[in-house]
Amino acid sequence: MKEKFVIQVLLKTSAKVLESKISTPAGLGEWFCEDVNEREGHYFFKWDNHEEKAALLAHKPFQFIRFKWSEDEENNLDTFFEIATEKDALTSNITLVITDFSYPEDKDNSVMMWEQQIVKLRRLIGS
Repeated sequence: MKEKFVIQVLLKTSAKVLESKISTPAGLGEWFCEDVNEREGHYFFKWDNHEEKAALLAHKPFQFIRFKWSEDEENNLDTFFEIATEKDALTSNITLVITDFSYPEDKDNSVMMWEQQIVKLRRLIGS
């Protein structure tokens, strides 16, 4: 059974810049993986000649985008991965909130993978 985990990171950027990096195939391909293509509501994420398919479950601009890996769908797992943004009303700071699921024995690797991708995102947006 996969378990949910959440990562929160404060970013110094605008909501507009961040939205383009988390909600478009081109933007995701700049930091999340090597390449992303979208066809008929499915996103195809490519890493090192390996491709993973995910369904787009929901997207609320400037709030979140949520996907479900096809493998998890096929195995009837109640999982998803979500990239969300929260804007502080007082400071206008943006918090990136990653929600994902992993098997307990893979959690450390999953968190480390996300942290590495977030480093790439920070460089990309100058945060």
